[in-house]
Amino acid sequence: MTDVESTLRTVEPPTAADLDHARHVVAAELAPTPLVRLPLDGIVGADVHAKLETMQPTGSFKVRGALAAVAALGGSEAGVITASAGNHGLGVAYAATRLGVPCTIVVPANASPAKVEGLRRLGVEPVLHGSSYDEAEAHALGVAATSGAEFISAYNDPYVIAGQATCLGEVRDQLHGGFTAVVPVGGGGLLAGTVLAAHGPTRAAASPWSSAAARIRVVGVESAASRAVSAAAGSGTITEVEVGPTLADGLAGNLEPGSITPGLAAAHGVEFAAVGEEHIAEAVRLLATRCGLIVEGAGAVGLAALLAGALTLDGPVVLLLTGRNIAVSALTPILSA
Repeated sequence: MTDVESTLRTVEPPTAADLDHARHVVAAELAPTPLVRLPLDGIVGADVHAKLETMQPTGSFKVRGALAAVAALGGSEAGVITASAGNHGLGVAYAATRLGVPCTIVVPANASPAKVEGLRRLGVEPVLHGSSYDEAEAHALGVAATSGAEFISAYNDPYVIAGQATCLGEVRDQLHGGFTAVVPVGGGGLLAGTVLAAHGPTRAAASPWSSAAARIRVVGVESAASRAVSAAAGSGTITEVEVGPTLADGLAGNLEPGSITPGLAAAHGVEFAAVGEEHIAEAVRLLATRCGLIVEGAGAVGLAALLAGALTLDGPVVLLLTGRNIAVSALTPILSA
């Protein structure tokens, strides 16, 4: 086993204790985000609510999983490390700062200057390495192997998944009765957390979540340009898929070996849909102009699926609007189209 391989913890699904710990950590650091009804009458034939993760301090739901993971793993002097110039990196930086844990964020040298500056505003000086995410991640794993820092995956980590479960946990407190939760899917961490919040770690009758399980339907929505999780959930095997350019850049990419998220989705009967670029752009535009909400492409795919008629509607719908961090250069042409 190489030093890098030894830094990768064996990944198991979150336990009930992990979910409870994450709930307490997140509740101590973050106020529940609003759940609002969207003014989409005459456009979408359903009662549509939106969970505004755009209101998180880092602009994304990723801070939930980061807080849970940093709290669980940041006990050593070496702290934690990750590779990300996006929402996950911002989440880990925020969590580490709030919890007083040393952290290292490795980003490729061509990372967005705006996101690098965002890390600096949180008090973290990023380590620039390589010209791609894969190179940055490899470097982060190497540093973890020699320093003793805990590497935190953006999605393939039980504590991250447990933290993401708190999003639907809040929805269940805010909206009583049955509903369909529509979840953007990239690596599947939020999707896995959502099904665990809906059904519990198991489907045993004794589960404290069992009374809600029959009433919450979970649908995962991917960009049509990147369908790694649904492919793995359907086949039972993680294989590389073709990934194309997409406005939902936060959802694009293949899965790391051993990812547990597709298996959790399959075990809980998650339905999948995919949406194209035209509908993603339309959803971003509609959220801004009709609803007054700035939402990045990855966060808007749930509404895009409704606009495309890709979902069978049955009762209230809750869209998880997962983030607001869209570049002005990307947003401007969408709004002016």
